Amino acid sequence: MKNPILSLAISLVSILGAVSAALGADEPPPAWAYPVNPPDFKPRVDDGVPRHVPGSSATYTVTQLRDFFIAPDWHPGDHPPLPPIVAQGRKPTVFACGFCHRADGPGGPENASMAGLPAGYIVQQMADYKSGARKTAVPKRNVDFMISLSKDITDDEVQAAAAYFSALKPRANIKVVETDTVPKTFVAGWFLAASPNGEKEPIGQRIIEVPANLEQFEDRDPRVQFIAYAPPGSIAKGQALVNTGGAGKTFQCAMCHGPDLKHTGGVPSIVGRSPSYIVRQLYDIKTGARAGAGAQLMKAAVANLTVDDMIAIASYLASRAP
Repeated sequence: MKNPILSLAISLVSILGAVSAALGADEPPPAWAYPVNPPDFKPRVDDGVPRHVPGSSATYTVTQLRDFFIAPDWHPGDHPPLPPIVAQGRKPTVFACGFCHRADGPGGPENASMAGLPAGYIVQQMADYKSGARKTAVPKRNVDFMISLSKDITDDEVQAAAAYFSALKPRANIKVVETDTVPKTFVAGWFLAASPNGEKEPIGQRIIEVPANLEQFEDRDPRVQFIAYAPPGSIAKGQALVNTGGAGKTFQCAMCHGPDLKHTGGVPSIVGRSPSYIVRQLYDIKTGARAGAGAQLMKAAVANLTVDDMIAIASYLASRAP
């Protein structure tokens, strides 16, 4: 059996080096924050057995769970009725928003949590994808889907999705654990999953974010929980950077994101979010891969941040309740 970690490393070496040189980055994109499916990646096979998740009477086959035009609605009581664009999208090119971001918007480490984001912010991000202002530092990831569908989605569909997701209340689904050792992982679809054999390795300077239950996450259950392993001391270091600016290294986040960091006006909340996602956004903004109007306001705040600083900031923010 091929080693998935080795396959990932081989596939990323040339990509990360070229991206780093092209963007003039001081540090290459951290591979752990930008998992790329290896060339031999194969999704699980549909065995015909209906899937179930805890607390739900619904059933879906693996084929249905892989259908971009179905947002599995395991827990309809957790949210208002889904707008058509969230529930099934529009064939052939506009995928259901709830397929990737889940029916009530928690997303996962591979994409954004949408629940509770300001509607205007969501609309602007779709415009940035469409204009080319919002890209990613590492190609061949699922951001390509957002860029593609942004070309065909209508303004009314964007407005409907934005109104739906902005009205939802985000919930805590991440546990940050500071540790020296972490489970070995493999790429399971633009995100990391813990190796089933229980092997461990040193964490180094990484955040290793994995679903607590891989099958539940692959079944697209919005209630799934995540564990984010971070280097010891990350939360305290991140708290200092976020709250004080780190003696001039950056700015106090509350200046724009509000005193509780849960957004003000059209500025998004940054607490309780996937730390992998936060690191990607900080890195993308610093290197210019993400360059929309909102990103431009962040340029000065991220200019002096190292990847280690980003790890600390993301760990602290993920440890806070949304």
